[in-house]
Amino acid sequence: MIQISALPAFTDNYIWLLQDPKTHRCAVVDPGDAAPVQAWLEQNPGWTLSDILVTHHHHDHVGGVEQLKNITGAKVYGPANEKIPARDIALHDHDRITVLGWDFDVHSVPGHTLGHIAFYHPGVLFCGDTLFAAGCGRLFEGTPEQMHASLTRLAALPADTLVYCTHEYTQSNLKFAQAVEPHNADIAERMEAVRQLRARDEMTLPSDLALELRTNPFLRTAETSVKQKADERNGHDNRAGAEVFASLRAWKDKF
Repeated sequence: MIQISALPAFTDNYIWLLQDPKTHRCAVVDPGDAAPVQAWLEQNPGWTLSDILVTHHHHDHVGGVEQLKNITGAKVYGPANEKIPARDIALHDHDRITVLGWDFDVHSVPGHTLGHIAFYHPGVLFCGDTLFAAGCGRLFEGTPEQMHASLTRLAALPADTLVYCTHEYTQSNLKFAQAVEPHNADIAERMEAVRQLRARDEMTLPSDLALELRTNPFLRTAETSVKQKADERNGHDNRAGAEVFASLRAWKDKF
């Protein structure tokens, strides 16, 4: 069984480490810094880094890719429509790859960046900076319509899917979620759980889609309470889900 753990990087990034105990091969997702991965490999002799998965081109996700490939010879998978250093396999929507014996479906999820992809294996989603715990990524390149469609696509995956995003933003995201839905008991409960975790300096990830569907305002644009708050914020009737999303995202950008 593949084991998944986190290697902290920078101030709030996680590099996800996948380990196959049978073969002693491992893979990493979005290594923005080579040092944490190199340190792990040095502390765990006998393990081989065989694969590197990349969701998008931002430096805090690709900064360590070339160095790691040069040292280990790992195969690099990344989105075809973005400039990914040392990429071996260019991935498009609906592609399927096998890493450490696991099949991953590739989902195109533009919004944060135009070529952003996510990797899905039943029960596991590596979604980069598209879907966050209780939030979503900023729109650096894409449109609200694109990001809303991407989030809708991810939200349709099975509810028990574990969400492995790449930043520890949960606590600040929940503050915004509570501003959107002040009477949502699930958000209040999650805020307290996350407060306790962070007080112990423990990570809040992975999340799961069932929890996101109850507490993440960007997945709840069809909820009356969320739509009403979005309408209040920009002063008109947001008819479409993408319009509700755009109102929320603009609010969150200044929150």
